Amino acid sequence: MQKKVSSIMFRSATFKLTASYLALTMTISLMFSIVVYRLAASDIARGIHLQSQRIYNQFPVFRDNPILRPDKDIDSGIHALLLRLVLFNLVVLMLAGIVSYLLAKITLRPIEEAHEQQKRFTADVSHELRTPLTALRMESEVALLSDEASKKELRDTLVSNLEEVSKLENLINNLLRLTKLEVSELRQNFETISSEKVALDARGQLTNLASNRKIKIETNLVDKRMYGDFPSISQMLVILLDNALKYSSSGSSVSLTTHAKHQGVVFIIEDNGVGIPKDSLDHIFDRFYRANSSRTKSIDNEGHGLGLSIAKTIADIHQAVITVSSQVGKGTKVEVYFPVDPSDLTPQKPVNK
Repeated sequence: MQKKVSSIMFRSATFKLTASYLALTMTISLMFSIVVYRLAASDIARGIHLQSQRIYNQFPVFRDNPILRPDKDIDSGIHALLLRLVLFNLVVLMLAGIVSYLLAKITLRPIEEAHEQQKRFTADVSHELRTPLTALRMESEVALLSDEASKKELRDTLVSNLEEVSKLENLINNLLRLTKLEVSELRQNFETISSEKVALDARGQLTNLASNRKIKIETNLVDKRMYGDFPSISQMLVILLDNALKYSSSGSSVSLTTHAKHQGVVFIIEDNGVGIPKDSLDHIFDRFYRANSSRTKSIDNEGHGLGLSIAKTIADIHQAVITVSSQVGKGTKVEVYFPVDPSDLTPQKPVNK
């Protein structure tokens, strides 16, 4: 029902915008036609009078001849001109109607797509918020209804509720972070930074997590100057590394390497984990998208499918390109290429140490 209402709304907006374009076009066309009509009618009258006068001067015998009637010729010429202008405006009306409709569709298409995306986003957020809230309510109600619940059972319920609250907190923080990335003036914070420093900063944030999971983060870093926002690039690398750790088995390793490429720098995060199915590769950066259960069944906390979307947004802001290749059962490789050469940028700020 809501989709039908939205479709009707945009159809109505399309016709209204078409009518506006058409009215504007026809107003210009009619004004142009009026100007042409007046100028051409004046020229026709002046031309016929001059021609008649020339004939009278050369052949005075025709001066009183009823066959030569300049006024009739003038009326005939003006009538023919008016007919042509009417036909011209009818053609303009038909063509302008078609063009205006197509232009209205093109104009409204990005708005309609953004509207649909916003509706999907709102629906996804509602669903993701409802799940932990439902769990909180059910567990609390069960605990309250049980008169014989032990202290341990009540404690377990509180621990479970705190876990759900933590999930809600992470979801809300990610949503706020994603919104901030889309509307903030992040580019104003760009400066010349070190690719090695930002990679080491990201690795440092995940050292304890990797140690707890008994996974080694191997690095092979080449220091190159790049241009961007240090905290957001570090956050992007943390998200990609965390994702690699999440889907790697205990005792394995994840590699983080950097090297120069063309005039820019590329970051490579590679793991030997469960991999990503081919049908999921095109959607992993979509908001709230999570691969099938075969990829997440061994993961305690699947997340909300926002991390990679945040990483993609950060990359887009920096005009970086993310490339993902993966084989199920063999692992995943993520490359992030930053094409900007800071040596061509002036003025430069000091390298972030």
